[in-house]
Amino acid sequence: MRGFRWPPPPDSGPRTWGPGPGGPRTGRPALPEPETELVTTPHGVQLERLVTGTGDPVTVFAHGLGNGIATTRPFGSGVNGRKVFFQFRGHGRSEAPDGPWDYLDLARDLRAIADLGGASRAFGASLGAGALCRLVAESPERFDKLVFFLPAVLDQPRGPAARERVTDLLEAVESGDASAVADIVTLELPPAVRNTPAGWAYLRQRLDQLLRDGLADGLATLTDQTPLRQIGDLAAVTAPALVIGCAGDDLHPVDIAERLAAALPQATLHVYDRPGVLWSERADLRDRISGFLNE
Repeated sequence: MRGFRWPPPPDSGPRTWGPGPGGPRTGRPALPEPETELVTTPHGVQLERLVTGTGDPVTVFAHGLGNGIATTRPFGSGVNGRKVFFQFRGHGRSEAPDGPWDYLDLARDLRAIADLGGASRAFGASLGAGALCRLVAESPERFDKLVFFLPAVLDQPRGPAARERVTDLLEAVESGDASAVADIVTLELPPAVRNTPAGWAYLRQRLDQLLRDGLADGLATLTDQTPLRQIGDLAAVTAPALVIGCAGDDLHPVDIAERLAAALPQATLHVYDRPGVLWSERADLRDRISGFLNE
């Protein structure tokens, strides 16, 4: 992949893969990937895990579809105690058991990692937020605090735009065509960031991970699944919760965040006025999440 040149990098951007003098010196869209471990869960699926920090409390972080540990770590940068990051089935080095899969399977993955790590608090982004919804609907008292970032689905399937994006990403990764994968991943970046050194660093890191580890076909069925049978299933969840949404995000409609916050008895809702908050509101987002979990 060191010869990858699509599209041509900006003059100030990186020109080689990996660290070195050509790497960008501005922006931190995702942290470097440290060495991880594979752990065997009680339900028999090996999952990739990373544990950072020391002491209590322990927080588990659940990523979005097609993402993973590297893109989830920034959410925990200001959080006290130990932080447990992992890859859902079909992502990274985690196993991909025979499908089809549903949110019950994802909730089992999340529960297992939380139990093994002794986590009392949980963070879920997008797909991870859905898995967290399913887990706490079944076990309302499992966690002391909850954070839901850009929830995408509750009791109704995701819309056609989300299904198309997932299908396109899976097909591009399966093809092994770096240009095709880059076309899809670039859509994750705000337009103003796409031709900057930070944008290129993010794109190259995502391409490296996706083309190295791939994505399992079983993920395709999740776009038609819902984590909840009905929104009222969350009525017994009394843990304090922070729900974060973004206006203008087609893949994570703001009304989903609003409905989730209304359904959780002890929820606080914060809505950013535009998408791409990891780029435009990074410091505020970090302080908001860590402030809620650390208080």
